[in-house]
Amino acid sequence: MMKSNIFNVLKKELRETYRDKKSLSMMFIIPLLIPVLVIGMSALFDVQMSKTENTYNKIGFDYAFNEAEKSVAKEMKIDFTYAKVDKLKKLYEEGKIDLYITRENNIYTMHGSDNENTSYALILAESYFEAYKGILENEYLAKNGVDTIEFNNLISVKKDLKTEDNYFANYITNYAFLFIIMAITISATYPATDTTAGEKERGTLETLLTFPIRSKDIIIGKFLSVSLSSIMTGIISLVLTIVSLVIAGNTFELYEGIDMMLPGSSMLFSIIVIIFYSFLISGLCIAIASKCKTFKEAQSALTPLTFISFFPGMIAFMIEVKSSALLSLVPFLNFSLLFTDITNGSVELINILLMIVSTLVVISLVLAIIIRQYKSEKVLFSN
Repeated sequence: MMKSNIFNVLKKELRETYRDKKSLSMMFIIPLLIPVLVIGMSALFDVQMSKTENTYNKIGFDYAFNEAEKSVAKEMKIDFTYAKVDKLKKLYEEGKIDLYITRENNIYTMHGSDNENTSYALILAESYFEAYKGILENEYLAKNGVDTIEFNNLISVKKDLKTEDNYFANYITNYAFLFIIMAITISATYPATDTTAGEKERGTLETLLTFPIRSKDIIIGKFLSVSLSSIMTGIISLVLTIVSLVIAGNTFELYEGIDMMLPGSSMLFSIIVIIFYSFLISGLCIAIASKCKTFKEAQSALTPLTFISFFPGMIAFMIEVKSSALLSLVPFLNFSLLFTDITNGSVELINILLMIVSTLVVISLVLAIIIRQYKSEKVLFSN
């Protein structure tokens, strides 16, 4: 009988949720912002990465090149201009060149301002002078009868570096997963508000309580309804995240050689995290909204929860907090850290299990509090 009552309440709540356009929009439209985030930020990073070669290579010189200088400049794709200093200064102020260089004897001075254009051009110019200096050194050694090959091979340096993950790929993926958490939170707030404060305001809760159904069955039914809606939002968000990451990986040079597709184990762990986060946030939303008398009051009370769910993970990512068994017990933070581990392919099963245990404990406490609230007329009714 208990299971039947819970199922009936669940069926009623789901029917109302899927009839409500606002609930459906929260469930399906919010996840659509994830591809915008992934592809938009990828495009921005890709443009920034290509600026050093293609955009900020216009450099002016107040002297004519010799053949060696011309060869180096062309090899480094420098768009060089010859002119007097006054003319170069004017061209720089007009934005027609990104940097200008003057020479007095063997002293070369690079002129410009402290801005983005000049910063990239400075890097390019420094590389140019390093290459040209190498040519002059070899010529000097040859004139003085020194074997340049033997001289340049006085020491030999080799590289033995481990291949690191693409920084931008990790950055985009981590923020996409943080956005999944935000999407789930936002999608849980509306149905949780409607099924509690909304029912109080409409007077339908009093009618529901006249039926021979225990408060416990009502709460569990409502909780499962909000949780299922949140899980669906999370799954849709995950699918859109994977699709947008694959599209970005195949579109932008930034991710060249990087497989943006998550392995099967990572997707499985992601679904587990999504399910338990949906349980946690749904329970908290119902608990907060149950204390409110009106729909508007509940929405205001739930607004801070959106930021609380997102910022711990964002701050942890920015300061590179590493996951641990202890942090896996901390609500909100544990989900973000697990998502980071998932994207890095370094998930520890013990951390997953501790997150599940921690979440179940919190949910049990929250549901117990809500059930107790529903037995109090002062909490349930406005009058």
